Amino acid sequence: MKSFIAFVLGLGLLVASLGARAEVPDPDVLIKNTVQDVLSIVKQDKDIQAGNQKKILELVDAKVLPHFDFEHMTRLAVGKHWRSATPEQRQTLVTEFRNLLVRTYTKAFTVYRDQTVEVKPLKMLANATDVTVKTIILKPGEPSIPVDYDLEKTANGWKAYDLSVEGVSLVTSYRGTFSDQIQQGGIEGLIKTLVEKNQSASNTPLRKAESK
Repeated sequence: MKSFIAFVLGLGLLVASLGARAEVPDPDVLIKNTVQDVLSIVKQDKDIQAGNQKKILELVDAKVLPHFDFEHMTRLAVGKHWRSATPEQRQTLVTEFRNLLVRTYTKAFTVYRDQTVEVKPLKMLANATDVTVKTIILKPGEPSIPVDYDLEKTANGWKAYDLSVEGVSLVTSYRGTFSDQIQQGGIEGLIKTLVEKNQSASNTPLRKAESK
């Protein structure tokens, strides 16, 4: 349960909208600033804390999604099977995996309480295009949780394509599940499973998380 909350919390905290800035901030600065922005919004919005699905999805869509490379994430999660997928199947996989992740980490916004995030300074070469930013999620009275973010520099700025909680990669975790599903039903079988999960989730309202 701790790892699940850390995953969704980490995803929710990862990046908010800094697109209005002309210059591209360094990855650690990007994360540090946006963590503060997101936490500030969530802590002040009682509707989001109570699980208002419309407001949460609007926040996620506006502040978070533009800064993820979902195609890269999906390609890594599908692994070697990506090569055998048609262009249409690849697009559907990206869409459905994106929807699955969105639904998962929107739940994180109902568990924010008094967490803080410490972002470790990043030593980065001037020409670096792929980096890992290390952070720690802190909550009084509980063990700290390390969360590492993998980002790549693109023409549109730094984009996140994976994160690891306590050394466990999100993408790698899904890769094992996806591989099993592909072995059983092929690419179409995986797509069918993702579609069904997303349809089921869309019919289930978000609920306020229990305080721990």
